[in-house]
Amino acid sequence: MRPDHRQMADHSGQLQAWLNRIWYGQSRWYLLLLPLSWLYRTVIALRRQLYRHGMLHEQRVAVPVIVVGNITVGGTGKTPLTMWLAEQLQQHGYQPGVVTRGYGAQVGPQPLLVSADSDPAAVGDEALVLANRLSCPVVAHPDRVAAANAVVALGADVVIADDGLQHYRLGRDFELAVVDGERGFGNKQHLPAGPLREPISRLDAVANVLVQQGQDAGKVLRRKGDPAELHFRLVPTGLHSLHSDEVVDPHSLAGQTVHALAGIANPQRFFRMLRAWGLQVIEHPLPDHAPISQLDLTFDDNLPVIMTEKDAVKCRQLHTDRCWYVAVAVEFDNGQAHSLLEQLHSRLDH
Repeated sequence: MRPDHRQMADHSGQLQAWLNRIWYGQSRWYLLLLPLSWLYRTVIALRRQLYRHGMLHEQRVAVPVIVVGNITVGGTGKTPLTMWLAEQLQQHGYQPGVVTRGYGAQVGPQPLLVSADSDPAAVGDEALVLANRLSCPVVAHPDRVAAANAVVALGADVVIADDGLQHYRLGRDFELAVVDGERGFGNKQHLPAGPLREPISRLDAVANVLVQQGQDAGKVLRRKGDPAELHFRLVPTGLHSLHSDEVVDPHSLAGQTVHALAGIANPQRFFRMLRAWGLQVIEHPLPDHAPISQLDLTFDDNLPVIMTEKDAVKCRQLHTDRCWYVAVAVEFDNGQAHSLLEQLHSRLDH
């Protein structure tokens, strides 16, 4: 019998797949969910107005705050962008600190400083990826204000909030909204009938809209009055062994058949990337943030198993001699990174 957590993950994956068909397909089932969406939209609009008119109070920390977020459910590339931003700020003399919610983890009552040895069940998979890749403090907690104060106490002179666009209690100085250029805004309905956390007009208030490009990029995202739209891609930097320090060029496996594991919001994007390298992919999608068990890595063959970095951090206690993960880096279109950083430095200096 499969473990209870895996049965729960299976049910979660089925629900997620059903919602994705409604949100991003041609299904008209969303009509049944529209009353709940209207209620959701009313609540979030009221909440935003309460903050705007001072009835609910944002809280400022002692240093500038940059928020990297999105207005849709699911992955858009926020965490890689957060890492890129932290590294760029360090190169320009800043001492950034990163705060993240710790999604899917049991963080506890106090903010947790995340290290490479942290338990992903306690801090979350994305927090662990951030801590593994960055040389600045990373703190996990659902209360972004408490987390931000914690990284400031550790010496940060600028805070980067990974996925904090809707956490209005945390005062911010610079907002970046990230959009999936392949899936766009889906059916443009609010939760649960669609993927929107906030109205598309929310983009009018951010400093920049960053669009992750892909094979099917080109959906109409811009509207009259939107902020400047910048384009980036997630570029693979290598296949890393989970069993050793070996790193290989992904193209070196061209023509081979592999098992591909992806516990992310849009597994198909990952599978398409592997196929673009010439790999024959056997797909194993999992729900976003799903725990990984040995059963997920065990197959009746000796084929390589390739996964995302977010999944790899959950496999440290497992047998992984045939397992690899893909590391990615952010790459902007010509000159756009410089433009973004100039705008950010100007705001921080001010």
